[in-house]
Amino acid sequence: MEFGSIMEQTLEQNKTFIRNHFEEIVNRKNSAIAYQNFAPNFIDHEEPFVGLVSPELVKQTMEKAYVKYPDLHVTVEDTITEGDKVMVRCLWRGTDFSTGKKMEFKGFVLWRLADGKLVERWATITPPIR
Repeated sequence: MEFGSIMEQTLEQNKTFIRNHFEEIVNRKNSAIAYQNFAPNFIDHEEPFVGLVSPELVKQTMEKAYVKYPDLHVTVEDTITEGDKVMVRCLWRGTDFSTGKKMEFKGFVLWRLADGKLVERWATITPPIR
């Protein structure tokens, strides 16, 4: 197998990993996937955390989001991979449980992977539309 073929396979695996991550942790509300997907030394470069973030903190944060937005759903609209990074363009939607108001926001997230785990994240999102 040529080097190019190996690299393409790895890029495709990274893209699939990220799509599956969003599907599990958001759409299927499987917060425990955080233990499998996030490295213990995961660094978030953007809000809401900024800094070293544990899989447990990710799990707890998602569980709060599931309560606030019981129908929370993310659609990955585009995915670009290069090296150990995956960039996604996403659309998030949900209904606030306490008010019944729908919200929507979109943004770009850049993930870096190492050893089959998420190790860094950068994100730019729009303010939620309500």
